[in-house]
Parts: sequence; structure tokens; C-alpha cells
Amino acid sequence: MLDYTDKKILDELSRNSRITMKELGEKVHLTGPATSARVAKLEDSGVIEGYTIKVNRVKLGCYIHAFITIITESIFHQPYLSFIKTQDEYLINNYKISGDGCYILECRFPSNELMNQFLEELNKHANYKLSIVISK
Repeated sequence: MLDYTDKKILDELSRNSRITMKELGEKVHLTGPATSARVAKLEDSGVIEGYTIKVNRVKLGCYIHAFITIITESIFHQPYLSFIKTQDEYLINNYKISGDGCYILECRFPSNELMNQFLEELNKHANYKLSIVISK
């Protein structure tokens, strides 16, 4: 069970995972070594699974943000899943869902032409409905 301090540590690490243990300790009112021990305990217990970076895909030239609802024609999804494993360049997330489709893809594309190429390849493995993000 997490206490208030553990939750505060998680909150601060979520904002800035590069913070030093000394700085984190000051924010949660612990010493650096005590904070380091708490973080290690959270890692060992699996509460903290890893540290990541957030990439600004627009600054990398991927201006088109799309959500694609995937509708497979059968219960055999392996051709679709195999295709998706080869699409790291554009794919942000692939969620298995319930409802109107089988999956929702979150993607970023640098151009309509490349998005169209992706969709043509995708259509060999599944049907889809495309939604483009207008604003966040």
C-alpha cells in the first residue's frame, strides 16, 4: 500500500524523471538517501516499471495526428498484428478495444501521402475508419 510520501514521489517523478534524489527529497521532505531508498522500493515492487522520454513528434515533422479504428474481418488477428509490428515509424499506440472495432491505432504522419501509403498497406490486413485530430 502506498502512503502519501510514495504518491508524492510518483507525482514528482512523473513530472520530471531526471530530478536528482536530493531535489526530490526536498520536494517530499526526506533526505536524499531516504528518497533513494523509497524510489528503489517502488522500483523493486514493480510500481515504477521504467523511465521514458516524451518526444514532440510535431518537431520531428509528423504533423498529422490520426486515430484509426481497426475492424478485422475474422477473429484471426495475426496478419494485422504482424503488420503493425513493422510500423514503428508512425505508430504511437495500438489499443485492443471493445465496441465498434477491434483495435484503435494512434499514429503520427509527416504527410498525407505517407499516411495514404500506410492506409493502403493496412487495408491488406484489416478494414479501418480514420479520424484526424483537429486540436487537443
